[in-house]
Amino acid sequence: MASPDVDVCLTSYDYVFKPDILTGKVAFITGGGSGICFTIAEIFMRHQCNTVIASRKYNRLQESAKKLESATGQRCLPIQVDVRKPEEVLRSVEQALNHYGRIDILVNGAAGNFPAPASSLSFNGFKTVLEIDTVGTFNTCKAVYEKYMRDHGGVIINISATLFYRGQLFQIHASAAKAAIDSMTQTLCNEWGPQGIRVVGIAPGPIADTEGIRRLGMFDEEVLRNFPLQRMGTKQDVGDCAVFAASPAANYISGHTIVVDGGHWMTCDNNFGFYSKRMGAKL
Repeated sequence: MASPDVDVCLTSYDYVFKPDILTGKVAFITGGGSGICFTIAEIFMRHQCNTVIASRKYNRLQESAKKLESATGQRCLPIQVDVRKPEEVLRSVEQALNHYGRIDILVNGAAGNFPAPASSLSFNGFKTVLEIDTVGTFNTCKAVYEKYMRDHGGVIINISATLFYRGQLFQIHASAAKAAIDSMTQTLCNEWGPQGIRVVGIAPGPIADTEGIRRLGMFDEEVLRNFPLQRMGTKQDVGDCAVFAASPAANYISGHTIVVDGGHWMTCDNNFGFYSKRMGAKL
């Protein structure tokens, strides 16, 4: 059976911020062809921001760009890139600059993840997740800095996670990758702040209607009762936070990672019994 299309534009949108708060801006969004970053791209575009969405699967990017342009009336440029490869990243940034002439906002959302006990995780599996998440984030930050932001300033938004806050079971690879990204957010804030660059992290919790949650299939009503806000997050929750982080409302916020999880990480079950029951994990 084919997987449902979870990358669809919002059927309606209630503005929290002024609709023109990002007018004239250009955002370069890795991982923007799908998942949370697809909706970040959409909500940016609904605030009159043009976008670049970049990832490895060009056919999917093209389809996503068409959906986004049709829903918002803004421009969206799809660019194929493997963020693990610096030469591809540099080329994609140059392509974006040739098309738009500027990159005001960078969203690092390219990521790889799958649940796996450390004991059965392959050496290559661990390495691959860190290469996509951590090395990919550094590669894109450095490329955009060198090609544009060093001379013009801008905002970098690094998509992180709360996994490492409590040593999340079966997530040693993604936890290590996101911990490194949060450290990068702080270091780049300190080093690049004098060039007028803000660096902000966003750490989503469990977000509904994403491929990762669909695969897990473990967040039923019983589990949701343990969430302080009693519900899953939405991609719009994360997108609205990203608009805030990119906007003048956050002009004095840098070096900080904003948690968008409704308090989930503080109350979620993180024990072998829970995951054995929910995921059938072999311990």
